[in-house]
Amino acid sequence: MLGVVVTGQIWVRVPSTLRMLWRNRLGAGLTAKDMMLHMIGRFGMNGGQYQAVEFCGEAVKALSMQERMTLSNMSAEMGAQAGLVAPDEVTRQWLALAGARDVQTEGWFTDDGADSITHEFDASTLAPQVAAPHSPANTRTVDTFRNTPIQAAYIGACTGAKLDDLRAAASVFKKANGVRLPAGMRLMVAPASVQDQAQAEAEGVMAVLRDAGAEVLPTACGACSGYGGSIPDGANVIATTARNFKGRMGSATAQVYLASPYTVAASALRGSISDPREVLA
Repeated sequence: MLGVVVTGQIWVRVPSTLRMLWRNRLGAGLTAKDMMLHMIGRFGMNGGQYQAVEFCGEAVKALSMQERMTLSNMSAEMGAQAGLVAPDEVTRQWLALAGARDVQTEGWFTDDGADSITHEFDASTLAPQVAAPHSPANTRTVDTFRNTPIQAAYIGACTGAKLDDLRAAASVFKKANGVRLPAGMRLMVAPASVQDQAQAEAEGVMAVLRDAGAEVLPTACGACSGYGGSIPDGANVIATTARNFKGRMGSATAQVYLASPYTVAASALRGSISDPREVLA
């Protein structure tokens, strides 16, 4: 039920809260994208009921700021009005590095006894997640789609090409010891921002991706929003984007699967949907 706050003559409807409590920590080769796809697969694209969804628990606290942004960003795909993570020292350090100091973060947490519904998850048992065409809600574990052939892979968008995402994808290719993409595979990388791309260049991350055979696209929404002509017609595509609706990425005949940057990189490397943990082991 929505509460009501009266401020002068303005009535503001305050959404109740759905708390997604993630215990323990993610294993190697998993990211916030896997967490989010799992939740969307469980609750559906209207599961947020246009409420505020709060992500909390040990697994969330262990995430970087960029990973937390992925959770909040993709709360829209779960039908939420807002996606929230309570600020902590990770938040304060990130704000300070961004030039915002002396920001008051105390008191920004859910009160004990607040009107909310809590759902619990165990991050330590989560497997890499993949959403099949044509909805993020069509999510299953990666093994469900094992060996599905892939002709194109796309690492891009605000939910899949931030600096942490680029690092994750590069780590897969590093572990492959110089193995390049199979013949006919197209890997496109569109960094989420110029700043992240510059840092990835400085760290050698972009060089790893290029050496593996990646084509670097401009830092724009691009194929995520369906422009630029990057997605081949009739192809099976695996992407780090937030949505895989029919025609969303430009081609109405492409079959788009969603996954984390680890899973997208591993699938590009092998030419079929693959568990990144096998490459990283």
